[in-house]
Amino acid sequence: MDTAFKGEHLLPGHLGQFFIVLAFGAALLSTISYYFAATNPDKLDKSWLFWGRIGFWLNTVSVIGIGSCLFYIIYNHLFEYHYAWAHSSRKLPVYYIISSYWEGQEGSFWLWGFWQAVLGNVVIWRAKSWEITVMTVISLSQVLLSSMLIGVEFFGTRIGSSPFILLREAIDGPIFSRPDYLSFIKEYSYFFNMFFYWF
Repeated sequence: MDTAFKGEHLLPGHLGQFFIVLAFGAALLSTISYYFAATNPDKLDKSWLFWGRIGFWLNTVSVIGIGSCLFYIIYNHLFEYHYAWAHSSRKLPVYYIISSYWEGQEGSFWLWGFWQAVLGNVVIWRAKSWEITVMTVISLSQVLLSSMLIGVEFFGTRIGSSPFILLREAIDGPIFSRPDYLSFIKEYSYFFNMFFYWF
């Protein structure tokens, strides 16, 4: 049970995971809506276009929410989260802490999702007649990117990997049976990690 562990900061992870699920659902809504807007024979009916835009804007807000929660975890060195423990260090200056966003696979997927959200909003704002067809593809791509972050089990198969997984969920060890395990957790050696990455 989560409350048995002392010193864990669970709110940023729960909030971040909520934003991941919301980003996935909103991108799916946007994809379906833009698809039906593209295939609708009545070109004067703008209802599907409206829902496509709402879904994509909601996806954009969710992607920003994911990034904000992840930055909070990394910047505050919350090493109860596997991503912060494995990809950052207290010794790193702020500009390297920011770059640890995309040091891991999950952060890279988030970064792609962020820039694609920016691109999608530019398309909505400027593309005019091209918006519907282009945004169908961009929204579908956002569905795929957010599915890489969702980290859920589906019929025994794990889909994606969440950056908000706890260290005790990612690594099996006897230390995690202790309620005060965080007092024993030291940061992962970033340079040790890079050594094995390059050699």
